[in-house]
Amino acid sequence: MKLKEINRTAIQSWSPAQHHPVYLAAGTSAQQLDASFSTSASLEIFELDLAEPSLDMKLRGAYSSSHRYHKLAWGPHGMDAQGLPSGVLIAGGENGDVILYDPAKIIAGHGDVVIAQSNKHSGPVRALDVNSFQDNLVASGGNESEIYIWDLNNFGSPMTPGPKTQPLEDISCVAWNRQVQHILASASPSGRASIWDLRKNDLIIKVSDHSNRMHCSGLEWNPEVATQLVLASEDDRMPVIQIWDLRFATSPLKVLENHTRGVLAIAWSLADPELLLSCGKDNRILCWNPNTAEVLYELPTSTQWCFDIQWCPRNPAVLSAAAFDGHISIYSIMGGSSQAFSQTQADTISTSFGNMDPFGMGQTLPPLQLSQAPPASTTITPLKKPPKWIRRPVGASFAFGGKLVSLENIKPNPQQPQQPTAHVVHISQVITETTFLERSAQLQATLAAGSFVDFCQEKMDSAQNEFEKTVWSFLKVNFENDARGKYLELLGYKKEELAAKEAAPPAEASLPGEAPVPEGIKLRQTVVGFVPSGVDGLITQALLTGDFQGAVELCLHDNRMADSIILAIAGGAELLEKTQRKYFTKTHSKITKLISAVVMRDWRDVLQTCELQNWKEALAAVMTYAQPEEFSSLCDLLGCRLEAVEDCTLQAQACLCYICAGNVEKLVTCWTRAQDRHCPLSLQDLVEKVVVLRKAVEQNQESDPCAVGLLLGEKMSQYASLLASQGSLTNAIAYLPQNTEQVAVQQLRDRLSRALGQQAPAAAPVAQLPSPQPTAAQPRQLFTPAQPSMVTQQPFSVHYTLFPLLQVPENYTPPSPIMAPIFSPLGAGDPQQPPYMPPGQAQNQAPYQGMQQQMAPPPMNPGMLKTRGGSVEGAPGAPTGDTIQPLQSIPAEKITMKPIPDEHLVLKNTFEGLIHNQIISGQTKRKLDDANKRLEALYDKLREQTLSPAIIGGLHNMVQCIESRSYVESLNIHTHIVSSSNFSETSAFMPVLKVVLTQANKLGV
Repeated sequence: MKLKEINRTAIQSWSPAQHHPVYLAAGTSAQQLDASFSTSASLEIFELDLAEPSLDMKLRGAYSSSHRYHKLAWGPHGMDAQGLPSGVLIAGGENGDVILYDPAKIIAGHGDVVIAQSNKHSGPVRALDVNSFQDNLVASGGNESEIYIWDLNNFGSPMTPGPKTQPLEDISCVAWNRQVQHILASASPSGRASIWDLRKNDLIIKVSDHSNRMHCSGLEWNPEVATQLVLASEDDRMPVIQIWDLRFATSPLKVLENHTRGVLAIAWSLADPELLLSCGKDNRILCWNPNTAEVLYELPTSTQWCFDIQWCPRNPAVLSAAAFDGHISIYSIMGGSSQAFSQTQADTISTSFGNMDPFGMGQTLPPLQLSQAPPASTTITPLKKPPKWIRRPVGASFAFGGKLVSLENIKPNPQQPQQPTAHVVHISQVITETTFLERSAQLQATLAAGSFVDFCQEKMDSAQNEFEKTVWSFLKVNFENDARGKYLELLGYKKEELAAKEAAPPAEASLPGEAPVPEGIKLRQTVVGFVPSGVDGLITQALLTGDFQGAVELCLHDNRMADSIILAIAGGAELLEKTQRKYFTKTHSKITKLISAVVMRDWRDVLQTCELQNWKEALAAVMTYAQPEEFSSLCDLLGCRLEAVEDCTLQAQACLCYICAGNVEKLVTCWTRAQDRHCPLSLQDLVEKVVVLRKAVEQNQESDPCAVGLLLGEKMSQYASLLASQGSLTNAIAYLPQNTEQVAVQQLRDRLSRALGQQAPAAAPVAQLPSPQPTAAQPRQLFTPAQPSMVTQQPFSVHYTLFPLLQVPENYTPPSPIMAPIFSPLGAGDPQQPPYMPPGQAQNQAPYQGMQQQMAPPPMNPGMLKTRGGSVEGAPGAPTGDTIQPLQSIPAEKITMKPIPDEHLVLKNTFEGLIHNQIISGQTKRKLDDANKRLEALYDKLREQTLSPAIIGGLHNMVQCIESRSYVESLNIHTHIVSSSNFSETSAFMPVLKVVLTQANKLGV
């Protein structure tokens, strides 16, 4: 597709690849005249601006010259110095002149643009080329077999490559070899090519076609194969391009035949050796693959011959072609649309008529309206093959299940271009969260063994704060006898202590003015022998008539509370209840509310009105007096009140209420709100609590799990996704909730099922598996996953071979698993997958039998059906059922890591010891633990032995300084390592190492 155009009859040369912006030099061509028959000459420099949509190129500088040119060459000589920022432009004149121009001065508009000039040649200089290895060497060719080698540092004394070839003839082309800097080739119109060795200063070989019809118009070396070159023939009788190999120089290696008339110029792409341009007298510009002799692309050109064609050194997709119609066109071989070019042509035709009256009336006419059809959009197809510069040398992409797919395009052998190239794809298992996997495996092992009490105890021992320890204490109680009594002890109410206090009550003080009753004296109660008057008389009459209700009312009216209660007891349960209500209405004290709730059993009112600072007392009262059918809802009520306040401490305590209630969904909501961390280990903390609580509910109440709520389903889906990303697919599918309609969960199950090689049914039946201890009810799987069929996972590094099929050598070592940080670089260890067990056999060791559930649960306790919280399976503090069954789980899959070499173990031991000493001294444990984990990147590099000897030596010097507590010297060595090494090699561990050393220096540990 055409990009730009210059209206000049000129020869051309691109600026060097090192130069930016991209310039194109155009010099007036010798032995060519335009329509004006002008004999003036100029040297102009244009800028290639592809962001500008128009076809015109910006003229950046012009110089009026007295010479016309046969050849231009723009070299980078002097660009690294201040004197020649744009390099040197070398021109071959029609009178034998070789002229050096300063392009920077031409662009700046200076007059003295000529650096040097020589007329050593006796005739026109038609050939120029700059050495790609030594940019100060330029070769030129002229008449009578004249070839000169110019040193731009000593321009006045050129040398020759050797004696002149005989017979004497014109030199039409010269070219430096692209691989060997002292080899030069020259060609003449007679079809003979000569190869010169400048070290020997002699001709070493001649190449010529036996037909004697090869009139050479172009010569190019293969950019990669040092012994191959191409020759182009401009003879219409033989319009071919010959590929020669000097190792067999008796005949051409290949002949490219597609032009119908003579070839005028050729250009071989330095960016892709499989792209060769040619232009000929048949008005065609072809792009060849010289290895296959196939035409890959034909540029849309004009009806005039192109006599010069060149690749842009900086932009490999751009080329320029100079034609005899007076245009230099800039093309892209990547295809595109010609609509803009067609519209530009139409606008040019329209504006060429002007807007003056053609009949001489002197009136200005409106703009000419051309009745023309809109130009059709012509899409130009690109190359048949992708060019080499857009091919990725390497590539990587993450796949589902923590797989990393990487590829590399192996560089083909230049000496054997026809041999097919092997394309190897590596599939590796990426593991980043090793600690997360270890904890997940520990949870699976707990589920398999049923050792929930030990698991909770370990969590209590390793808890980093008091609240975490309390949560695990509450969860542990669920698996012990007398759960409510243990809950009361955790809340601070121990029966033994209360009994001891009651055994020794404080001495009661005597009322003022009242003598204490001596011990041993018994008071006699006398019987009144008459009916008194007043209230006592009314009460007496009511009692004598059996009117207990009236007597109670009179006692209450006279504020005789004790008498009213005693009489109400004698009057029956209904009267007692009414009296109790009236008593609590009239009486107000600090514990009246508690006494009222105990007597009236109205705990809901207590929980709704109590001070939340006394939540422990409220929860303890519910533990002691609440009935099983209302226990869960009361705990939920208190938890909701705690969660609604602004105090973060009270909000966190709501988790304990939900644990007592067995409300998994609300526990997830409350814990998620209280924990603001978003990392795999935080999610692991939540899942551990959820799994343990659900198992406690199933054990104590033998109830069916309710439908999984939205938030719990989302968290379990995240957990399964994280497990899958670490390659633990079998564990991941076991944690997916089955009884949910969430689309994300169903999609993830489908992906996991496909990754495991099984079909994903809508509702797969759960296989009934035997437990280690036979009981009345078999345990059930926690989230009822579909049981996947066993599939052997592929190794962690698998190599697939694409076309052509090649065998991997037996001694080939696949890449080891990648240990790169995502959240934090941790340790190592991935579960090892167990062997396959046929479906019909006993499944005690089956890989997918973790967290089993019973197939037919016993009838649910009717008092535990519903609570205020919604999806609650039953409170652990309510009446309990059978003991929990030992569960079975997925055995773990393991990655074997290489050991650290013995000579480098001192590095690991010293750094870990230094961090441990800082933790002992009272520094932030979490921060130092994170530093310890980040140093795993260093230990991985030591295992793989990928560190340079300089870095390893510096680390050992640092360790010696640490052992002598010379932390300042150790930091100096650290600075030297960072400043003298590759950043990408040390960036993963050196920053955190500096933090540890700086902290150790402050503490002096």
